Amino acid sequence: MKRFMNDRVVRSFLRHPLAVSGLAVLGLLYAMTVFAEFIAPYHFDNGSRDISYVPPSRIHFVRQGRFSFRPFVYPYAYTFNSIFERVFVEDTARPRYVKLFARGDAVKLWGFLPIRRHLFGLGDNAGNCRIYLLGGDHVGRDLFSRIVYGSRVSMTIGLFGVMITSVLGFLVGGLSGYYGGRLDWTLMRLAECFMLIPGFFLMLALRSAFPMDLSSAEVYLLIVVIMSFIGWAELARVIRGMALSISNRDFVKSARAIGARDLRIITVHVLPQTLSFAIVSMTLSIPGYILGESALSLIGLGIQDPQASWGNLLSAAMNVANIQYHPWILVPGVFIFLSVMAFNFVGDGLRDALDPNR
Repeated sequence: MKRFMNDRVVRSFLRHPLAVSGLAVLGLLYAMTVFAEFIAPYHFDNGSRDISYVPPSRIHFVRQGRFSFRPFVYPYAYTFNSIFERVFVEDTARPRYVKLFARGDAVKLWGFLPIRRHLFGLGDNAGNCRIYLLGGDHVGRDLFSRIVYGSRVSMTIGLFGVMITSVLGFLVGGLSGYYGGRLDWTLMRLAECFMLIPGFFLMLALRSAFPMDLSSAEVYLLIVVIMSFIGWAELARVIRGMALSISNRDFVKSARAIGARDLRIITVHVLPQTLSFAIVSMTLSIPGYILGESALSLIGLGIQDPQASWGNLLSAAMNVANIQYHPWILVPGVFIFLSVMAFNFVGDGLRDALDPNR
């Protein structure tokens, strides 16, 4: 592990501005994931159909010509225009001040720690006024709160997925490269069979083989397992090639000569030499899990409403009319884009930093 944390690696990574920026973005996104109940002003299923597709709240600092150091919003009310389209207008007679650490929905952080205060909100005296930073969805739920809660799915599914993929890839690739022969031939042909099948269609086929009435927690675990089942083959192929080369080095032959067991040689001497590649590969593969979950949820095979994920939040954007009249429903796609690009930038930075020739 010291190899990955030495001064040269750290300095090389810090000289990569895009990688540092990506790491900062991931830090913010994972902080949002950990403290979702505190950051989100409302519960993910708290909404009102009377304000469906309400536009983003306007934050004001000037009232009746006077500047206010306390930001405030006005409650929205709707009317109908000449062609009977619903139009939201602000009720400027009733300002509601935005508060930090405001009291709001009673929720439990990670399901066990009760909290009543949120990072920001309008407090208990807001009445029917709400602050929707990114607007509302089709049933009047706060899109920002649902994005925050949805990060629990989208930002963790890749981490759990690469854990399973790495175990399978290391196990199959290490055994294949170290022993060679028929075992190598059999395992590599099996890996190639998985690599030949288009990943997305295999994912759809595996998901459709299970009942559609599963809970969101069961669907989450199912997606992790399915995507890990698809992604291990490519990692195993590369680990096999590296293990095959490392197995012929002098320190491995010396370990064999003194009677070390094969399992110890593989786990202590062979596989640790592949960690530089594995860390970069795992970092760069996480975006695939995020996009895969988003695609399944987008077409209705993943996380189901009212549970939130960035993929199912984008399902409303499949209707072109919704995009035309309510463009803020595309915001979850911005978060998907930021997370995918951040992981790619960090992976590129790690690859350059761990390259011994740089």
